[in-house]
Amino acid sequence: MALRKRTKIAKREQSNSSAYWFMAPYVLMFLTFIIIPMVVAIGLSFTSFNTIQMPTFKGFLNYINLLTADDVFMQKVLPNTVIYALIVGPGGYVLSFIVAWGLSQLTSVPRTILTIIFYSPSMTGATAMTVLWRIIFSGDQMGYVNNWLMKLGIIDEPILWLVDSRYLLPIMIIVALWSSMGVGFLAMLAGILNSDEEIYEAAAIDGVKNRFQEVIYITIPTMKPQMLFGAVMAIVGAFQNGAIGVQLSGSNPTPNYAGQLIVNHIEDYGFIRYEMGYAAAVSVVLLLMVWVFSKLFGKLFREK
Repeated sequence: MALRKRTKIAKREQSNSSAYWFMAPYVLMFLTFIIIPMVVAIGLSFTSFNTIQMPTFKGFLNYINLLTADDVFMQKVLPNTVIYALIVGPGGYVLSFIVAWGLSQLTSVPRTILTIIFYSPSMTGATAMTVLWRIIFSGDQMGYVNNWLMKLGIIDEPILWLVDSRYLLPIMIIVALWSSMGVGFLAMLAGILNSDEEIYEAAAIDGVKNRFQEVIYITIPTMKPQMLFGAVMAIVGAFQNGAIGVQLSGSNPTPNYAGQLIVNHIEDYGFIRYEMGYAAAVSVVLLLMVWVFSKLFGKLFREK
């Protein structure tokens, strides 16, 4: 009996070896592009490094300067990032669910066409995406927004939308919401389409009377994995998106730091000033912020 049991265990372990080989490419890429850069960034955050000379250890000085001496970060970058993330993250998330639910009510052909239309802005990238919006918010009278407002008599002269610190961040939020239908949106749509119809029939017998009650009591609870994935992708996308402000305004830093996000602050210190140690410290702070928000969403949609 003992020999037979050992034989079964050996066969099972041998069959599992093929699974490890299939996982190996992903594990290798995950280590190469995620784990190792993250560990290196954490290590560099405790140093002074200009990319030419060897790093010198500074301890927590980068973090102390970031929180106590970097007025741009504390007064501009951090508030901009929080406002941007709190609007674009939940806003894009709710918008993605509403659009996904609406498309699920259509037949196959129009649903496929509209899904491609809604998903396409997230595939074009920040550069191609902002070309359209720079035309719409152009600062001369040929810009669409200026032209419409002048025809309506709301303004007398064109407004420099993309270089005015009062308008840049709201425009960035509009553009981000417009392009928020990414993979999280597709996951939600798949979750809704794969829901069990028998549950809806049973709910109708139990007293569920309208579509709103179906969404609250059936659709959302039955697709918590897709909702969690969409939430994590929405909050990560909101925190890591810094190219919109730079592309719209054409400069980094953005005018008066009005559209400066944490990602832009990292690029400013890392690739313009070549203060890689300080930039690494800022990136670690960004990583912690994303981790905290991901944990909050994880608790909200965790399966019991």
